[in-house]
Amino acid sequence: MTLFLGLGIAGIVLLVLSLIFDGVLEGLFGGVLDGLFDGLLSLPVIAGFLSMLGFGGAIVLGTTGAGTVVATAAGVLAGLVAAWLTWKLSRALMRDQTSVTPRNDDLVGTSGSVVTAIPADGYGEVLLQLAGQHVKLAAKSAAPVARGTEIWVEAALSSTSVAVRPVER
Repeated sequence: MTLFLGLGIAGIVLLVLSLIFDGVLEGLFGGVLDGLFDGLLSLPVIAGFLSMLGFGGAIVLGTTGAGTVVATAAGVLAGLVAAWLTWKLSRALMRDQTSVTPRNDDLVGTSGSVVTAIPADGYGEVLLQLAGQHVKLAAKSAAPVARGTEIWVEAALSSTSVAVRPVER
């Protein structure tokens, strides 16, 4: 029983350590094993197997009175299930991707409105929508544009300014 509980506790300690050192086992051989086991040697998977082997074996040994061979077999089975579930969950979480971060060039072709009038040789301000968020940027135009005019973005001059033209309908 003590051996099984020790394995279970060691698995939990390894799981806590995996928060800091995950990927160490996969990178030990200089990338030779990279992609070979596809995450099966990750610390969370090994920790899940080890802790369920220990605790599953201890539960079977303590509740059924069966021998250590039966308890070990039940622990190995529980450990394999836990390792497989951990592996599948970690793969699903790693595939979860966020949207691409918007860039300045994504503004080209969008419409907006002038917030501060744009003089002929200077800058004004426009309100645009980028990735669902309102963005106020400095704007330059070849011709003067009055406040409230609908505009199209022709070019992104910098991260904070754009070249615009009035929409003609």
